[in-house]
Amino acid sequence: QVQLVESGGGSVRPGGSLRLSCVASGNIDSSYCMGWFRQAPGKEREGLAGIDRDGTSSVVDSVKGRFTISQDNTKNTLYLEMNSLKPEDTAMYYCAADGGCRYSDLREDRFGFWGQGTQVTVSS
Repeated sequence: QVQLVESGGGSVRPGGSLRLSCVASGNIDSSYCMGWFRQAPGKEREGLAGIDRDGTSSVVDSVKGRFTISQDNTKNTLYLEMNSLKPEDTAMYYCAADGGCRYSDLREDRFGFWGQGTQVTVSS
């Protein structure tokens, strides 16, 4: 079992920045990959970025250049650096993990473990 706890969400003005964190505990090993997802009200959850244990990562085109995924394996912590935030970035943000996923495959069914989410609100 793997437990994931996100933090770092909050309210920010357009153009601002936030860094989300996700601490993983439990049976995390070198086969695991992790990802960030978000779900806005009335919309489906969407994948944003994924990263393998070796650091290979990808970010979807819709947020590329503004969002960066990274991790600190010594702390079992995943990060999502978000810059130039827009109102349309308002959503609940989730981290996810699994032993059988790949950084480039952000289909939800590839991830078996999910955090409880952290809310990001971008508003003037």
